[in-house]
Amino acid sequence: MEIKPIRNEQDYRDALGRVEALWDCREGSPECDELDVLATLVEAYEREHYPIEIPDPIEAIRFRLEQQGKNTRDLVGIIGQRTRVYEVLSGKRSLSLQMIRNLQESLGIPAHVLIQPSKGRKRPERRRVRRKVRGRLVKGSS
Repeated sequence: MEIKPIRNEQDYRDALGRVEALWDCREGSPECDELDVLATLVEAYEREHYPIEIPDPIEAIRFRLEQQGKNTRDLVGIIGQRTRVYEVLSGKRSLSLQMIRNLQESLGIPAHVLIQPSKGRKRPERRRVRRKVRGRLVKGSS
C-alpha cells in the first residue's frame, strides 16, 4: 500500500484509478483500508479544486418540485397567489423571509440556498424622465 499526497491532476487521476480498482474490496482487508485513505485524499482534493456552488434559489425550487412530482401551481399558498408565484419564478420579485420559511418547511429546501440572490434576477431599470420645473424641461430620475 503506497499512498502519497494528491498534488496535481496526474496524482488525482492516478488516485481515482486506484480507487476504482479497489472499489469491490473485502471489508476489513488492507485494500479496504487503502480505499478509505484514498477516498479521503480524493475528497479533500476535489473540495479544493472542484468546489460545488450553491444552486440558484429559483433553480432549487424548480428542481425540488420536479423531484416531488409537483408543478408551479403547488407553490400557490407557499409563496403567495398565482401572480406572486409567477413574479418570483420569472425573477421579477425576490423571495421574502416568509416565503423562504414556507419553502423550507413545505419543500425542505435549506434556507442557506434560498436566501442568496437569484442569478437570473432582473434588476429594475432606472428610467430617466423629463419633468417641468418652472416651465423648463429638466432631466431627472425616478
